[in-house]
Order: sequence, then C-alpha cells, then structure tokens
Amino acid sequence: MWAARPHLASIFEKLLDQKTFCLPAACFAEHTLHYTNKKGAILINLLSKIEPLLLKVQKPAQYIGGEMGSIRKDPSTVSVRFAFCFPDTYEIGMSHLGMKILYGLTNAQPNYACERVFCPDTDMEQLMLEHQIPLYTLESLEPVADFDLIGFTLQYEMAYTNILNMLHLAGIPLLAADRGNALTPLVFAGGPCVCNPEPIADFFDFFILGEGEEVNMEVFALYDRMKQQGADKQTFLKEVVKIEGVYVPSFYDVSYHEDGTVAAVTPKHGAPEKVRKRIISDMGNVYYPEQFVVPFTEIVHDRAVEEVLRGCIRGCRFCQAGFIYRPFREKPAEVVCRQAEQLCRNTGYDELSLSSLSTSDHDQLEAILTELLCYTEERKITMSLPSLRVDNFSEDFLEKVKRIRKSGLTFAPEAGTQRLRDVINKNVTEEEILRAAQIAFSNGYYHVKLYFMMGLPTETLDDIAGIAQLAGKIINLYFEQPNRPKGKGVEISISVATFVPKPHTPFMLVPQATREQVAEKQQHLIRSIPLKHKKRIRVSWNDQLVSLLEAVLARGDRRLSAVIRKAWENGSRFDSWSDRFCWENWEKAFAECGLEPAFYANRERPATELLPWEHLDYLVDKSFFLGEYERAKQAKTTPHCRKQCSGCGISREVGRACF
Repeated sequence: MWAARPHLASIFEKLLDQKTFCLPAACFAEHTLHYTNKKGAILINLLSKIEPLLLKVQKPAQYIGGEMGSIRKDPSTVSVRFAFCFPDTYEIGMSHLGMKILYGLTNAQPNYACERVFCPDTDMEQLMLEHQIPLYTLESLEPVADFDLIGFTLQYEMAYTNILNMLHLAGIPLLAADRGNALTPLVFAGGPCVCNPEPIADFFDFFILGEGEEVNMEVFALYDRMKQQGADKQTFLKEVVKIEGVYVPSFYDVSYHEDGTVAAVTPKHGAPEKVRKRIISDMGNVYYPEQFVVPFTEIVHDRAVEEVLRGCIRGCRFCQAGFIYRPFREKPAEVVCRQAEQLCRNTGYDELSLSSLSTSDHDQLEAILTELLCYTEERKITMSLPSLRVDNFSEDFLEKVKRIRKSGLTFAPEAGTQRLRDVINKNVTEEEILRAAQIAFSNGYYHVKLYFMMGLPTETLDDIAGIAQLAGKIINLYFEQPNRPKGKGVEISISVATFVPKPHTPFMLVPQATREQVAEKQQHLIRSIPLKHKKRIRVSWNDQLVSLLEAVLARGDRRLSAVIRKAWENGSRFDSWSDRFCWENWEKAFAECGLEPAFYANRERPATELLPWEHLDYLVDKSFFLGEYERAKQAKTTPHCRKQCSGCGISREVGRACF
C-alpha cells in the first residue's frame, strides 16, 4: 500500500501512536466486535459475510473502511447516529468537499456519530443481494437501516436511481409514506439539487435547503430531544418544519391544471408558505476540517482541498450554482493559508487544490498564491486551480500559475460569438480570450482546452461556426509567437456540452434544444473546422439523451417520482456513467406513467406559470430572473456584482450589502 501512496509513509508512525489509523487487517479485527443495536438485539457484524467477497469485486478497498482519518465511535457513547449517503461510487463520493466538511463537523460533536455510505458498484451489488448483505456504513460495517438519520447529498439529477437502489439494498421502503410513523428511519437530503426536489419528493421525509453546517446541527439536536421524549415521526416532522431551511414535502399538497402545469402548492400542518434556504454568513469562522479521510485506493480528486470562497459575482445566466450559492463570501487569506497548510500536514497529501465557483475572483488570490507557493514548493507539494477566467488573466498572475500548471490551460468561453456570450452574460470578449491565449503561448504553453455549450437561447448556426472560428484564431495566434515552444505544435481541445436549463436561473423558462436540433449543430461544428486545422483541434461532446433526461429531472414536478421508480425497476443505475446509461429504460418508464419528456424539457414556459419549485426560496427574486431573461433576448449584459449591484434581492434578504 505504501508503495502506491508514498506520501503517506512519512506520517504512518505518528498516526499509529495517535490510534487514528489502522491497516486493513487491524481494521478487520476491530470490526469483529459485536454491538447492541437500538432495538436491544445483539448485532452480529457483517464482516464475516463481506470479507470473502472482496476478491470478487473491482477496487475492494472501497468497501472496507478503516482509512486514515476515518472516525468510528462506540454506539453506546452517542445519542444520534447519522448515515451519510453519497449516491455514487466511493471514488466519486470521497472526492466531494461538502461530505468531508459535514463528516468532520458531525463527528466533532461528542454525542453525534457520522458514518459514510456509498453506492456499491454493480458487481458488489449483485454479491450483496446473493449473500443477503444489507447496505452498510464503512466505519462500523453496520446496516444503514439501524441508524437514526439517513441523509443523502444530491449533487446531480442523474444519480436519482442510485438513491432508490441504496434504499432498496438497505431494506428501507422506497416511499416515505410506506415507512410507518415510528420515529426512525428518517430519510432526508441536502445539496444543490434540493433547489427543486419535487421529482424525488415521494422518497424523502424532509429536505435541507442551502448550506448545512448550522442547520444540520439544529436538526440533530431536535431529533436527540424528541428521541428521548419517545416522539413519533409525525410529531418530529411538525417540529422540524419550524427550523428555517427545512422542507417537509408531505406537508404540501400539489394540484395540477388539465394541461399538466402546477395549479397550486398548499402548505398544511403549520408549514411555511415558502421555505428559505440557509446560508453561512462568516466564512472566516465557519467549521472546516483539519483532517480528511485519506483512502487506501485512488479517487477522482485525490488531494487536499481548501475552500476559498462561496458564491459567485459573475451572474452567468445559464449557471444555477452562481445563483443558488449567493451571496458572494470570501474566506480571509490568512485563514485559507493556515487551513491549507494544516490539511497538507495532517493528511500527507502531495497535491493541494484551491476550490470554489470562481477562485480567480478572490480579492486576495495573489497574496494567497504567494504564501502557499512558498509552502508547497519547499515541500514538493503541487497546487491546482479551477479553470481560469480570461478577463483577469495577467502576466503577473501567469507567473504564479506557471509554477502550478505545467502543460496546458483551460478556459470556458461557453459560446463562439460575442453576441451569444452577451446573451448568456459571460462578460468576456474575444479580445480578452485571445489576449489570455497570447500570454499563455508566450510563456511556453501549447495546449489549451476550451469549454462551450450548445443549444443556448437564441443560438444560430453562425454561433456554432463561431466556436470553430475562435479555435482557428487561437491556432493562428500561436504560430505568430516568436517565443513559442520549439518542436511542439499547438493543441486545442474543444469540449461541447448540451445546454440544460435549470431552476433558479434567468433561463429557467426556456426550452431545451431537441435531439434533432442538437445533432444538426454538432455536425455543423465539425463541418466548420477548416481542413488545415483538423489535426490540431479535437472536439468532444456529451450524450444528448443524458442532457435531455437531466433537463426533465431538473425542472420536473412530483409526478416524476413514479417515472424514476419505474426506470429503477427497469434496471437503471449509474445514469451519469456513459457506459451504464440506458435511455430505453427511461423511455419505457415515461410511457408506463403516461408522461412526456418533452413537456418538461422542450417547452417554453410562460412567465405567469407557477413553477414546481416556487415555494422554495433561494433568496433571489423571480422578477430579477425574468428581467435578466428579457435582457438576454436583447443581448444586453449585466455587470458583475463588484462593479454594480444588479438588484437580485439577495442583499435585502440577508440584511446587508454584498460588498
């Protein structure tokens, strides 16, 4: 193991002394302990069933737990046990920063225990079913169904069938209405997809809107009190709905017009008419883990991660995250540096990433890079940044970036023409794009990756051709550089995603481009690349049917719960994985439920329509979104938040100016 992860060897001895880490064999020995569960029965640990199966599955380390930094508490010493579920594989879920934060925060409370659960891959799923092994947590290898609270993080709509699969493997009824009125199990969820959880509302007892550090602790404290009182589920739900940020879907009746649109969403049992999201106001003092769980096996983002800010100032009209995470809040530079250095020391990671929606917009980024580069270079730790904005890309900044990145740079123009970039409010000009490329080329770079979208509102074939033309201009610019790398040819990678309209954005009313329209645009893009550039430009795009389903689920209503269940029953799992996605399963499910994907994905919604998520308040006014949509139709831009307040409503809701 140490040969595969040499950066851990230096701290192995220290960790053994602290008794925070054990080798897999030692971990197995601990797992053989028997516990008494909450029903008073002796629980025989699942290890004896799991261990013989590990050599029959891919990446068995993802199923054993016991990693460095993991925390296993004696159940008899805690009053609330939380099974934290990520509805994808271990290698995906273990890369997620939000899970690391809430795992550390929950376990920092003496009377709470948080244990991790990931979706077993299909090989392990089959063996679990054959050997009657229920879904279990990694820390104690105990059944998920025996935990007090079972929480999911919802990062992507295409993981919805995995939620059902995990509940099924846990032996928990899929529908919340079928779980009875006993206090447990309580199944809830948070994450960005909760901004419209209606398509999965039937499967959950409650949702948490917004950032979880404070509200999760409030929910757990309430549960702890009511558990001691012997409360039932309905009594708990009537109390938890009073906590700001908590949405109990069964406390809202939804009615529909004959045309299938939502007629009304009516609260009951004292539930608020609108549920407000929660936000963390002070990024300098909010909890951040000093230690990450360091896996035995490689994961997608296998490194230390430091969050530098939340929110985004830019206002790109297609970007849901940029609006649902408002307001913009920076973590002070000294806090960023202190936490990043501490993480590197405690985990032994040899790579550090600075994470946020728009890291290059941090007001003190150059100071942060200056200090952290001194620390990381001395210790041979590499550092990475998210994709850069071309409008704040300077020579001085590149000098620091060159010490971080060695081969290529990534930019996201999003659209091929200036008109369309103005429509989406990207606020980046072609001149800025070419200037950034010129700076990069003159400093030795030769590989540039460009991200675009296809099917944007008002888009024409001229805009599609503009993608190829912009790439051609960048190639020509490279060969004009006297200091370009000798013996290396320029490489341009173009990645094109089908645009998916999302709730809580200025484009939430627009239709998604149809399959036929997208196919025509894809072919037009290929035809638009000049023959002389074809060897230097590589084009890739995602499966349009995946984007179609994402658009359906993103803006859907409660009737889609039946479709999701049918698709799962038809065999759908891991729909975000290209080799697992099966459109036929979903097509059949829609037909069986009498619903049409086009109703949700491909129709223009009038401004007066009651949208399925309008009772969920993410603190940005609907009137602002409608106004931005009108500006988009006229290709008018809106300045970013630091230049001018656009009046989105967030400052009024939080009671202070953003800047």
